[in-house]
Amino acid sequence: MKSLFVFRGDDILLVQEGSPRLPAPEEIVPLEGQVVRGRFPDREGLFWAEVPAETEPPRGTAFVSRRSLWGIVDERLFFTVGKAFHLMDWHRTNRFCGRCGESLTDHPEEKALLCPSCGQVIYPVIAPAVIVAVEREGKLLLGRSPGFPPGRYSVLAGFVEAGESLEETLVREINEEVGIEVDHITYFGSQPWPFPRSLMLGFRALWKSGEIAIDGREIVDARWFAPDEMPDFPPSFSISRKLIDDFLRRHDNGRGLP
Repeated sequence: MKSLFVFRGDDILLVQEGSPRLPAPEEIVPLEGQVVRGRFPDREGLFWAEVPAETEPPRGTAFVSRRSLWGIVDERLFFTVGKAFHLMDWHRTNRFCGRCGESLTDHPEEKALLCPSCGQVIYPVIAPAVIVAVEREGKLLLGRSPGFPPGRYSVLAGFVEAGESLEETLVREINEEVGIEVDHITYFGSQPWPFPRSLMLGFRALWKSGEIAIDGREIVDARWFAPDEMPDFPPSFSISRKLIDDFLRRHDNGRGLP
């Protein structure tokens, strides 16, 4: 069955009856004449469409903020919506060739855009970022960003810059945000993250030296937390939460585990 993802700006169309779900083909018929761009199913059966900002949702449906889906839909749907939006936004922002100005077309063999004039191939933009659980003597470093809900803390993260290795990014970001040095860096796992279009690469590390000195911009508070004094932290299917739960498992604490 086709998965139908209809976007109005950053919002996704969902059927509101019972548990939120994607609409069936017959439920979006009233919108067919309003689609400004769209793609028919790819190899995975995914179809996305974009409608204008003034579009009203059909009866029984609503346009819902993608961020609000976190915690109200299952993990698979959350990340599939993120993938669909990523592809839609990529098409929306890559209509012309940056080298010669020609209109782009779909590549006949790859998930890419192709310039029919100069042959340039444009792939979806992915922004790699590191996210790290730093430990010190049985405590975990957690920080607060300005946009977090009240009381929410999480492990620290940052985007990879041009020419950096992942390890170099991790060391730089931790030092810039909280002023400490780390070592014994080990890989944990990865996760696509749709805000904006990231690939999160998770690591564990140990404190090496220095005391916390927050940058005051990206991080407004940071502390070392023991397993029995953990604050509010992110929902269960984010890699940040998985890093925190991994720390708690290894320290024989059951709080927040599935």
